[in-house]
Amino acid sequence: MIGMARERRLAEIFVEVADSLVEDFDVIDLLQRLSTRCVELLDVSAAGILLADAHGELQIIAASDEHTRLLELFALQHDQGPCVECYRTGTARTNIDLTRAEATAGWPRFAARARETGYAATHAIPLRLRNRIVGALNLFQTTPQRLGYDDIALAQALADVATIAILQQRTLEQSHVENGQLETALTSRILIEQVKGVLAERWNTSVDDAFEVFRSYARARRLRLAELATQIISGDFDTSAIPPPAPDRTGDHRG
Repeated sequence: MIGMARERRLAEIFVEVADSLVEDFDVIDLLQRLSTRCVELLDVSAAGILLADAHGELQIIAASDEHTRLLELFALQHDQGPCVECYRTGTARTNIDLTRAEATAGWPRFAARARETGYAATHAIPLRLRNRIVGALNLFQTTPQRLGYDDIALAQALADVATIAILQQRTLEQSHVENGQLETALTSRILIEQVKGVLAERWNTSVDDAFEVFRSYARARRLRLAELATQIISGDFDTSAIPPPAPDRTGDHRG
């Protein structure tokens, strides 16, 4: 995206985010939208958002597609990668060429898995407010094309928006409330992942397509994703009420 079209779209997205930050907003849906907006605005192939729990351990809270979610999970399981390093240091790691051994010497297993997934470059941006680091925004490209200064600055702005959404301004000085909100969001994400798998199997479709239909149904009816997921997992909701995705929206789901 270039020129006025990009500036106009950027303004629309920030208005969209601002409109979402009401008292009872769905933080998971907002962060999911932010991850897909990063792909749209920055011309990257995929994006993911990691969030620290009450014990300081990173967890996956949003990803633009299933391939990226699994790569992030791999990074967390092996405790390595620019996202992990970014969270621990609070410093952005940008324009990392995954094809160069010297650039990925600290996390060779992550780099190898990222290349297998189809990515050639990555960037990690801290989710921070002043000196507080709550997670990391991760961007991936299928080509080693560098992101310029303006794109990196925009990525940090989007990460800052995500941080504000997570912490919520009215609870910044109330760590016990904040931790409760983060734990709720992380627990809810686990339920949503379960529902994605259930719906994908039931509809014989990809996890990405199942998630998109699930999200669209919930948003159209002003339901929180976690609320609908809980009903489905408990058997209190008949999933036949959700129209399945159109057959064979096929192709590569890496963004």
